[in-house]
Amino acid sequence: MQANATLNERLASIDALRGLVMLLMLVDHVREFFYLHQQVSDPMLIGSTPPALFFTRLTSHFCAPVFVLLTGLGAWLHGNKAGRTRTETATYLAKRGLLLIGLELSVVTYAWSFAYPPKMFYLQVIWVIGLSMLALAALLWVPRTLQVALACLIVCGHNALDSIHFAQDAPGFIPWAILHDRSVIDVGFGIQARSSYPLLPWIGIILLGYTLGAWYDPRMDPRSRQRRLIAAGCTWLAGVTVLRVLNTYGDRPWLAGDTTVQTVMSFFNLTKYPPSLQFSLLTLGAGLLVLAWLERVRPWRRLAEIGSVPLFFYITHLYALHLLYLLLGAVFGPNQGARYGLGAVWQIWALSVAVALAMYWPCRWFARIRRGSSAVWIRYF
Repeated sequence: MQANATLNERLASIDALRGLVMLLMLVDHVREFFYLHQQVSDPMLIGSTPPALFFTRLTSHFCAPVFVLLTGLGAWLHGNKAGRTRTETATYLAKRGLLLIGLELSVVTYAWSFAYPPKMFYLQVIWVIGLSMLALAALLWVPRTLQVALACLIVCGHNALDSIHFAQDAPGFIPWAILHDRSVIDVGFGIQARSSYPLLPWIGIILLGYTLGAWYDPRMDPRSRQRRLIAAGCTWLAGVTVLRVLNTYGDRPWLAGDTTVQTVMSFFNLTKYPPSLQFSLLTLGAGLLVLAWLERVRPWRRLAEIGSVPLFFYITHLYALHLLYLLLGAVFGPNQGARYGLGAVWQIWALSVAVALAMYWPCRWFARIRRGSSAVWIRYF
């Protein structure tokens, strides 16, 4: 009984962190639907982006890296259940990866535009998680020591490839655009695809998450695991601090601004597409510290329920936000040029809280169905 309780506490902390980053993602998607009259570019332009909007956008930067890390950790937990072989784990990862790629190109794409096919396919986070799962399925047979080395090499070293580019008519353009160089790809028939999330760094992050799975072996003392999480988190945060102060490798240099706030904004203005070394160290280091904290306090049942059904939440909240946008636009009309939009950044957060509360009950309902179902397909959601 005690072993089961300890297991549930371990998994609840992972689901709670996943739920937390999904709620931060919700804030960013509310911004995408209701605040596009003041677009945030990448990099976020310090001179033209108000601090409140900058830091709202900054909170969402923690979502994708932490989620992909937890995806790798979840793959280790899935594969280490009693009687499950490495081949079965690889098959599960490959099937779920292909499902995610298909959903990105269909259900998720339609949720953003309510038009199909769109003029532009944005190959975003669900797409790259699917591809990362396929890569991880192949890497399961690599010895753990080599997995750790490869994960660190990719996360730390991929910025050395930033200067490599291919012309659009070159044979290597499309593979490199998908792998590392964010670009627009001509699909044909007047349709284009943008590789918003280049793949290579995410392979390193999902593999890093998988190698952390050994810390979640049931035989490991929870306090020892928490100490390791804290040590790794602090080390990674110290690493990004040193790199940022040196202002040399791993991201664009930061510059002193006209005000202290602008200087702080420049310091934290890290590259997400693809995630730079400094971006990864900051987001993943903070994520590990929060993960250790959640395992110690353990009051986050509702967050864990949301985090236990991530794909259901992701798809449902996109359609809910789009329908809400159309409804408010029909009631109040376009108030920001051709679009309906909120008038202040605090309203983004207020609307996000309201949508999060509304989303809890469908997530709780689906989580119960998922736990009580023996259907194989439901495990993929």
